[in-house]
Order: sequence, then structure tokens, then C-alpha cells
Amino acid sequence: MHLSAALLSVALPLALRATVNACSDEHAHDHSHAHQKRLFPQTQLTQPTRPLEWGDLNIIHTTDTHGWLLGHQHASFPEPNYSGDLGDFASFVQHMKQLAIEKDVDLLLVDSGDLHDGTGLSDGFPAGGIDAHDANQFIKQLPYDIMAIGNHELYDYINTWDMYTNFVPALDGKYLSSNVNITVFDANNNTIDVPVGNRFRKFTTRKGRKITSLGVLYDFTGNDVNTTVQSVADMVKEQWFTEAIAEEPDVFLLVGHMPVSRDNWPTVFNAVRAVHAETPIIILGGHSHIRDCNQPDGRSMALESGRYMETIGWLSANLGSSSDVNTKNNISFSRRYLDQNRVTYEYHSQQSNNSFDTKEGQNITQGLLDLGVKYDLSMLFGIAPQDFTISRDPYPSNGSSLTLFINEAAPYSLTLNNTRANISNIMITNSGSQRFDIYSGTFDKNDQISASPFTDAFMFIKDLPLGVAQDVLPALNAAGADERRKRDLGSVLQERESEMWKRGYVNMRYMEWLDEMDRRHDGAVKRASQNLTLGYVTSDSCPGVGDDTVHAPLASFDIPDFIGSDTPSLSNDSLVDLVFVDFIQEQLLEILNEVQNATTYTDSDVASYTDVLSNVVLGLYAQHAWN
Repeated sequence: MHLSAALLSVALPLALRATVNACSDEHAHDHSHAHQKRLFPQTQLTQPTRPLEWGDLNIIHTTDTHGWLLGHQHASFPEPNYSGDLGDFASFVQHMKQLAIEKDVDLLLVDSGDLHDGTGLSDGFPAGGIDAHDANQFIKQLPYDIMAIGNHELYDYINTWDMYTNFVPALDGKYLSSNVNITVFDANNNTIDVPVGNRFRKFTTRKGRKITSLGVLYDFTGNDVNTTVQSVADMVKEQWFTEAIAEEPDVFLLVGHMPVSRDNWPTVFNAVRAVHAETPIIILGGHSHIRDCNQPDGRSMALESGRYMETIGWLSANLGSSSDVNTKNNISFSRRYLDQNRVTYEYHSQQSNNSFDTKEGQNITQGLLDLGVKYDLSMLFGIAPQDFTISRDPYPSNGSSLTLFINEAAPYSLTLNNTRANISNIMITNSGSQRFDIYSGTFDKNDQISASPFTDAFMFIKDLPLGVAQDVLPALNAAGADERRKRDLGSVLQERESEMWKRGYVNMRYMEWLDEMDRRHDGAVKRASQNLTLGYVTSDSCPGVGDDTVHAPLASFDIPDFIGSDTPSLSNDSLVDLVFVDFIQEQLLEILNEVQNATTYTDSDVASYTDVLSNVVLGLYAQHAWN
């Protein structure tokens, strides 16, 4: 069921609603399309606490945007904090560039990767399309000085090829993939391995500073065939690397899709320091989706700027001139984590709501809205009656999106037109299958893709005794908890968890960060006072306060690695179906053979349960339950 434009106009949150117009005759159906830019949010947003600190070298940083180019459009906090869009960001960058000229300083724009996979703008393309191809046309329009490749550019060869063929040439040497290759055909139809982008870039800023940049990807192993990721340790041994860093620049700008803490940036940093002991080094990382900062030494700073167009990073450095006699002294750095919204943008760019929009920014916003129409992203499944969150509500609970998915949505959607619908079952999936919260109000195609984007198939093993089937979920979670206990005691990460990280699984690192934030900053007390809006409250390893805007921290509850549907009220010897996503098949079979020894289960015992994939489960349920 699709709601009419009239009902959509009422149902959309007033604060963030787009103007809804009648469609032309060729679009005369029940889908609603937003043809104009959404209204400036009326929700009260908190202003930044203080102006930015400018240095003689300044950087605006983005990372892990994952298709969130129209920002966050729901009215429940913290979403309004991040309600700017790429057009607003483009206007902000243009104004800041002008301020840099007036201040007679340098300002660079840098991105650390992961443009693909996350919202309808990237993933909602029609059949025959390529993920993020259309959305990336708008990113090309921003004046990036350096962009680095992310792991999400590598899961599907067609996406990597599209970047190599259509995106990288437009960046004119500014897109870097220091340790990532793609296999292509040369002019003689022979296969060759070549960098997706450039290995490095050397350039001179407007103020004459010489910059040497790299674009490094962490040790990722989940890449598709015909793409290659070289380990960071091997990369720094390459002849090209030695030659690239041999000449001393004014600054090394090390950009990459790799967390600035608990990963391999020290390998790159130390390789540079071995040659240039005093040269300023700036590291701009990504991948773990958190706000983070540290200083490897007194003449360097490493910054990571969140995820999903929620955070815009700011880094400034007072370098002085190359002839300054104090060039070996510690450098004065600053960093800031900006909430991505117009209030923030207007405050720091010294513009009003009337003067802020630039023609270029407005064109980008309108182009993205038109793309949403092309992809039919406003197709409504229903009206969500409340917020459902991944970790801000306990699991299980009525407010948990994990509970909603596995206890309500999956049992309904997976048994539609299913010949096994009348056979009792237990359903299991990994909690990481849910990628984003669901908010009260409209639940449309874009929300479905954002909340549950993975195209996992559902498999099953038939005729398991209920007493065995019900032991699988707790055993799966016990195995994961045991691995975490060993890690917390200081031992090496268990093989499975380490392999998940290498394949690109970042959810655990992000959840750890949220949990620490809530505990460290007395989250329950600050939320109860109700004098602050919800948002990120960052503690990092750099001096001073990093957050640009004051918030109460988000609630954070522990969530299990795996979630399961309610156990049927039957005797333990009753036979049931055990249903699970194919992503966890190997792990589940291992556990199943541990909780019983009557049968050794293998892949041959597994069959397809339904043609319904995990990414459409919520939409089918919403059409049924939320109309």
C-alpha cells in the first residue's frame, strides 16, 4: 500500500518536511515525490560553542559518507543535528574558502573513503545501474584536494571499475589508492594490475606550501576478485613509497581509510619519521565511524571524523614559515568535530539563512532530490509508530529495532507465500545486519535501505528437535562473549573476530565507542535533566574539547552478536525449522555440531527457506503493520 501525496504531507515531520507537489501525468500514481528542497528545519538546533581556531594550514575533513548526501531527514533527535545535505556542505566549503583567502591562509578539503553502500541515493539504483554511480556525480563537483579509497569501494568489482573508469579521471590525480590495485585489460587485451587511483600526490597550496599525500587502506581482505589490497606493512617497503617520501615537503598529509587508533597508521608514520624526523605530519583516517584524535608526536596530529554525514572534521595547524628558526618546536594544532547542519554551517561561515546558499550548492541539492525521484526513494511502506533503535534501547524491548526485526518483521515477511509457513521455527540473524535506527513517521524506500541494506538470503535446516534448535542462539552468543572476554584480558583477538574486522565489520568498534561515551559522561543524568539535545559527546587523546556543539550522550545498551525469534511453545522433542541468514551459515553449523552430537550437520543439510532477502523484510512488514 502506498500513501497519497495528501496523507504524506500530513505525516511527514513538519520540521524536516519537503514540499510535496502533484506529479505530472506520467507519474500519476500513489507514490509521493519531493520536487523542491526541504524546508529549513524548524527544530531548535544548538549553536556551536565557539568559533573555529584557524591556523596557517586548515583542513575540512569528511569520511564514511556512505551515500548520506541528503543528510538525516527525521525529526527525532539526534537526527536534526545532521540535517544538512551535500548542497549545504558545498555552500559551506565555498564560504570557508573565501574566508581563508581573506585570512590569507590555506584551506584544504579531504575525504577518507567509503562513498558506497548506505542509503537509497547510493544503493537504490534501478536494475542495470551501479551502486553510487549517480550520487558520485555530485561529489565530483566539490573541490576536494585529496580523496582516498575505502573498503566499500571494493566489495563488488563493478563498483571498483566504475570508480576507476568514471570517478578517478574527474579527480585529476587527487584520488589516491596507495595500496589498492584493480585488474583491467590493456590496449593489447592483456590483463594488468594498476592502481585504482594514484599512489601519492605532491602539490603546492595556494600559499606555496609543498604537500606530499598518500591514500592508504587498512589491511582489508573482503575485496572482490580482480582487486588487490596490499598490506600496509608491505606497502611501506615498496620502491615507489621510498621515492615518494624521499624529498622533504613542508607537510606530509597521510590520508586513508584506516582508524587513527588501534590500527596500522604507526607503520606509515614511523616509515616517514625514519627519513624526516621533524617534518609536520597530518593523518586523516576513517573506517571505524567514530570521532577520534591523537598526536603521535609534538609535530603531528591524527584525526578521524565520524560517519554518515553526521560529522564534519576541522583541523588547523600553525606551521610558521619554512625559514622559521623554531621549526623543530612542537606545532600548535586544533581539531573540531562539527555537527553537519545549517546552523553550524552558517555560524562558522559567518552567513545568515538568507545569504548562505550558493548557486552551486542549490544545484547539488536539487540534483540529489531529482535523483531521489528517479530512484523512487519516497515510495512509502507505512508510518512507523515510534522510534526503534539498535542500541539506545535494551534488547529485547519494544523500542529495539533488533526486536522489531527478528520477533515481528522476519516471522511475517519470511513466511509470506511460503510452503513451510505452518511449520514452527526459530529464526536467527546477526545483530550487525541492522545498520541504522528507524524513526517515528514515514518509513519509505530510503529508510528501508538505510536501516537494513544487506542482501542476505535466508536458509534453513529442517526437522531439528526444538531442544536442540533453541540451544543454538545462546551458544552463538556465548562464543562471541568468550572471545570478547579473552580480548579484554589483553590476549590477541580471536581468529574469527579478527577476520570479521579484516572483512570490514566495524559495528563492534562503533558500539564500544558509544558505550564508553555514555558511561564516561554520566549519560543517564544528563539525559534526565532534559536541558541538552542528544548527540555525540567525544573523549579523545588530543588537548581541549573536540566537540563543536554540547549534547547529552546517547543511551547505549549492550546488544548480543546474534538475535533470534521467540521460541515456540512446544515440547523439546517437537521438530522445527532453524532459519538463518547465509552470512552466518559456517559459524552456525559449527555451533550446531557442538550443542548436539546425534548428527553431524554440513552444508548439504542446508536449503533455501524463501526468496525474500533481508533487505526487504522491513518494507514488507511495514506495508502489513504500519498502515
